[in-house]
Amino acid sequence: MKKLTRTAAAAMFMAAAALFLLCLSAGHGRSGALAGEGPDGKPPEGGDAQQGAVKAVEPKPLGDAVKKGLDWLAKTQNPDGGWAQGEESSAMGHGMEGVRDVSNVGDTCMAILAMLRAGYRPGDGEWGERMMKGVAFVCGQIEESDQDSLFVTSVRNTRIQMKIGTFVDTFLAAQVLSEVKGRTNGKDSDAKVLAALEKVVRKLEKNQQANGTWDNRGWAPVLGQSLATRALNYAVQKGISVNEEVRKKAETYSRGQLNGDGSFRADGAAGVGLYAAAGNLAGMQNSDNTNAAKAKEAEEKLKEAKTEEARAAAKDEIARYRDNRQDLEKAQGAIASKVGDEAFVRGFGSNGGEEFLSYMHISESLVVKGGKAWTDWDKAMTDNLGRIQNQDGSWSGHHCITGRTFCTAAALMVLMADRTEVPVEVKAGSKAGEEK
Repeated sequence: MKKLTRTAAAAMFMAAAALFLLCLSAGHGRSGALAGEGPDGKPPEGGDAQQGAVKAVEPKPLGDAVKKGLDWLAKTQNPDGGWAQGEESSAMGHGMEGVRDVSNVGDTCMAILAMLRAGYRPGDGEWGERMMKGVAFVCGQIEESDQDSLFVTSVRNTRIQMKIGTFVDTFLAAQVLSEVKGRTNGKDSDAKVLAALEKVVRKLEKNQQANGTWDNRGWAPVLGQSLATRALNYAVQKGISVNEEVRKKAETYSRGQLNGDGSFRADGAAGVGLYAAAGNLAGMQNSDNTNAAKAKEAEEKLKEAKTEEARAAAKDEIARYRDNRQDLEKAQGAIASKVGDEAFVRGFGSNGGEEFLSYMHISESLVVKGGKAWTDWDKAMTDNLGRIQNQDGSWSGHHCITGRTFCTAAALMVLMADRTEVPVEVKAGSKAGEEK
């Protein structure tokens, strides 16, 4: 009887695991537009889709606000290919004038990410050339950096380093390089991108702390932690080998910040609920995106396990994926209920780059959830960002991160969140982007 009971229990677990993994990995076909389209909604000449990725929802055409913002970014690129933090609010004083016009990795990466999301591709046309110059600048900085520390640049004390954290450049560089990996239309440039990306990923692996964080000191380092977790998961999704324990610890840290009611602890959030919610939500969402792509692999491990130890490890992996998904859904629901909560949405109380980055994180999670939660949030963000855009097409901050490059790029990422790419296995909801 014991043998029968144990066998029956194992069968029941495998059936339940299979059902969970089916839900985790099930997509909705290729219902969204594929990556590789241009800003007019058509594929750019010579462009192609990111392999294994789709848009979370059907994207709307780029609006005038987005086009003006992109034009502003194009005009402010430095001759060396990078972007500087640019003009800041007068309220921030003049202490940053020494680095205001100096190209830096973090701001350069944000500009490139905005152009990628708009549909431009490295090396294709005028915009592609701008991006390639930016990528070359980032790679050059990484090549000159040491092998072991978390630094990827000699440019220090930028505003985003002071506010998001010392190593924000490193985290953003890993994401950008993952996004352009194998897509630069040149063997030499592809090789340089891959070498730089591998170097940065190894730095992230070497320097992670026991609790899953990095020694990323700043005013609101929870936002830097979110970018680090995002970077690791993007790298995995683009085929880079990443130590799974490193990815797991980052994921576990984000989940560990979740309270029972769906709110988050304010660790590293400068006491601002918006930052805590957005940063940790992003950590769980980016982990879930990767987990969904790895779900079938976990199922196969369970089926093919020859030992109790192997079966237990596979079960633990499946349980981890399930638990992260459940926590993510709880957090999404709590945050969706705050769309009309002005105090929550205002963050610190006025617009800053931290607010724009937080909006980006929340948008990129709710667009995957889909339905009313997404459409209500997207409308609120579109209305707000359209209202506060500067006449020249840029966006400015009024506290902390006020540099126009970061604020403009982050605002553009929010407005184009409907173009967020996710692995094909990620489920965007029964009718993503539509009212349920």
